[in-house]
Amino acid sequence: MDLTDWILVLVRVVVVFAALLITVVLTVWMERKVAADMQTRIGPNRAGPWGILISIADGTKLMFKEGITPLDADKPVYWIAPIIALVPAVLGFAIIPFGPGITISGHEVPFQIADLSVGVLWVMAMSSLAVYGVVLAGWSSGSRYPLLGSIRSTAQMISYEVGMGLALVAVLMYAGTLSMSAIVEGQAGFLHPTIAGITIPIPKWNIIPQFPAFLIYVIAALAETNRPPFDLAEAESELVAGFHTEYSGMKFAIFFLAEYLHTVTVSSISVTLFLGGWNGPHIGVLPWIWPLVWFLLKLVALLYFYMWIRSTLPRFRYDRLMAFGWKVLIPAGLVWVLATGAIIVLPQEVGKKPLMTGLIIVFGVLFLAMMVWPTKKDRSEVAA
Repeated sequence: MDLTDWILVLVRVVVVFAALLITVVLTVWMERKVAADMQTRIGPNRAGPWGILISIADGTKLMFKEGITPLDADKPVYWIAPIIALVPAVLGFAIIPFGPGITISGHEVPFQIADLSVGVLWVMAMSSLAVYGVVLAGWSSGSRYPLLGSIRSTAQMISYEVGMGLALVAVLMYAGTLSMSAIVEGQAGFLHPTIAGITIPIPKWNIIPQFPAFLIYVIAALAETNRPPFDLAEAESELVAGFHTEYSGMKFAIFFLAEYLHTVTVSSISVTLFLGGWNGPHIGVLPWIWPLVWFLLKLVALLYFYMWIRSTLPRFRYDRLMAFGWKVLIPAGLVWVLATGAIIVLPQEVGKKPLMTGLIIVFGVLFLAMMVWPTKKDRSEVAA
């Protein structure tokens, strides 16, 4: 790599980080507007046009607020915990491809910071590191409520990370690669099945053959980011504010930023793995910009879905949250990994159509039975 390549890498890093910050600002405004619409309120409408600068106003207010450090806090850990919570969210976005790239003066400039051959493993590593910021914040505050919130968050993230990993394993088995850009390229184009004599073009997105894995991933992502209905780590009705009860000022703002960055990152991963990434129709004018447009549209749609869930579903009771993770989500992920392996590997040895049809029916029935059975058992216990 020459000097020009290093400069282009630095420019990509700065642009992606700036775009992430702008996305977080718009996401906070969007969430407040969506919640207001669903609750028949107006929402933010003072700071800037349509209240779009409300996040900047909040950030400025927190920046100038006095930062109070508890007397019993472990000060070095207390100060560094927000940074530890923020960094994995930013690093997790480094392997997300949001376009095919362009050529500048003979130099290829991919719309991706780093195309790792083990990109999905990088995603899992960053999601695992995110819990350390929460745990250290709760422990170092020297207070009971933050400690309880951090313990809850640890158990929750460990539980639901297994389900997320199983969902990713199923997608990797189907795609045959760990590279995020290769997974996106594998979803390019259309399938043309013929139904009743009519040919219907269907996008080759992984969400169609891997829909159960998509559901498992979305649920686990909600739990990983501590978003409702899985926000037990910061349940104000039980733990005041959970792990960041003792934080104020800029340190609290960093936690707030980290939570929304995690939400944007897991949504971007979902778009990349299941919704075709930046693939989509485009016009000949400015061909490099259409992949960005399609990626952003899919990202906004998924973020809206998360906000819809927040405004619709009540918070889980903690024991039911843990039971759902271990008794439903993980078994469902295991069954779907088994089904994916059988559908992909066995037809190469035995034959394709009859075996595939039989396996889909069998595993579909098992999947539904496994999803319904714990619910029936819980209802019978409550009735008793």
